Amino acid sequence: MTLLPPDAVIFDCDGLLLDTETAWTRAETELFRRHGSTFTMEHKRDMIGSSHTVAAGKLEAWLEQPGQGAALIDELHDLVMEEARHDVEPRPGAVELVDALREARIPIAVASNSPRSFLDQVLATAGVADRFAITVAGDEVANPKPAPDIYLEACRRLDAAPGRSVGLEDSPTGAQAAASAGLHVIGVPYIPDMEIPPADVTTASLADTVVLEAVGLVSSPR
Repeated sequence: MTLLPPDAVIFDCDGLLLDTETAWTRAETELFRRHGSTFTMEHKRDMIGSSHTVAAGKLEAWLEQPGQGAALIDELHDLVMEEARHDVEPRPGAVELVDALREARIPIAVASNSPRSFLDQVLATAGVADRFAITVAGDEVANPKPAPDIYLEACRRLDAAPGRSVGLEDSPTGAQAAASAGLHVIGVPYIPDMEIPPADVTTASLADTVVLEAVGLVSSPR
């Protein structure tokens, strides 16, 4: 059976389209070092997918600096912007999937919780900026993920029905945003054993057949 193509396919950026999490980890590690603490994998698991507002609250608690969340986030932003200028690569299968969707004339977009400055920088560093005419950043909507605003705005710009579109996400926060917007959600976790409960299906790679079927590039079995 051949699938009808979706109205649109919308990619999360950090950890899904691009391996920016290594840049974030370097920045987070340095931030914690500056403030006399150690950044751990448990911190990483808790931070993935967080909006800046949520992350600010977490940093305040972890670094024992109540009321300093905004300043800590600003410091982290400066650190990660420097890291974003090098060593940012697409995730496995990402470029091939994007190019196949473009060839099939299936509309695509990026929907990221990161601010516009970071999103533009990493897309350029990874060499994929010219593949996306539509990108939506976390500081361009009223409510970032897990609220549906970013996905709804991406669908609006693509003139796509959310219920006929697919969202690709690597975190529970992002998957909740896509699901709340009404998209069919494919979870591709950056941390392999991370569960993504809001996703309709979870798989290990953007190159997996389940992704290709969901976005209408291959036929699904009866």
